[in-house]
Amino acid sequence: MSNMPKDLDVAKRAKVIEWLKTEVIDQVSRLFKALWEGSTGRVSDSLASLIMSSYILGRRLGISYRDLDEALLEKLRKHRQEGHQLEDWYQDISALEEHMRKR
Repeated sequence: MSNMPKDLDVAKRAKVIEWLKTEVIDQVSRLFKALWEGSTGRVSDSLASLIMSSYILGRRLGISYRDLDEALLEKLRKHRQEGHQLEDWYQDISALEEHMRKR
């Protein structure tokens, strides 16, 4: 158990959440720059960082990684059933859903 006073712990947690929100925005910015420059390596790195920051932000907000995975699978299932345009054109939705289920 931490000896940190409760109000300092709450402040620290709030600060971490705010920092993670800025990380998400920063990674979106880096992604857009990498897309503009056409750098496949930087695009991949930015997407990985964006996904990582999103998962950790969710965890800090009380959403487990498993719950986030389940929410994503549910959203994919819904989009696939509703005939999302990316599914109709490229089968991206079902491909990602299959990938997530095999992990």
